[in-house]
Amino acid sequence: MKIIISGKNIEVTESLKTAVEDKIGKLERYFTPETEIQVTLSVEKDRQKIEVTIPVKGNIIRSEQVSSDMYVSIDLVEEVIERQLKKYKKKLVDQKQASSFFKQEYIEKDYMDEEEIKIIRTKKFDIKPMYPEDACIQMELLGHNFYVFCNAETDQVNVVYKRKGNTYGLIEPEE
Repeated sequence: MKIIISGKNIEVTESLKTAVEDKIGKLERYFTPETEIQVTLSVEKDRQKIEVTIPVKGNIIRSEQVSSDMYVSIDLVEEVIERQLKKYKKKLVDQKQASSFFKQEYIEKDYMDEEEIKIIRTKKFDIKPMYPEDACIQMELLGHNFYVFCNAETDQVNVVYKRKGNTYGLIEPEE
């Protein structure tokens, strides 16, 4: 397993590097030696953020944790990724997906489903063509964090969502 550590607005000191390698190194029991893990440490005002991205065969296992202390963020991110891996393992086994990125012991080991994903509600609604800006207004009126709509410009299903700092994002399919 190869850990690539980079920093934004922060110098990656030896102690930070060691802390990341110690915590993220615990994930070694899940991955093969050629797996690459991208770790980005960043500081914005008093927010100490760590982002961990692990690309695995068409999917991405990712976690982003923020706290006032970088070492706390590092601890949190490792726990979250382990939980994600336990959920992802069930998907790998159920769908018989290529598991070449993972160690065989991880695939074969049984994990208790702490939080099995269950869809408890289905909504159906008429999708009307509208512009992304109008979709943002509609989302605000409904008090939601995202809104699905048909983009009047492209005639494709898009999603607008709220971002940090009172900004908005748009998700559209690739062409």
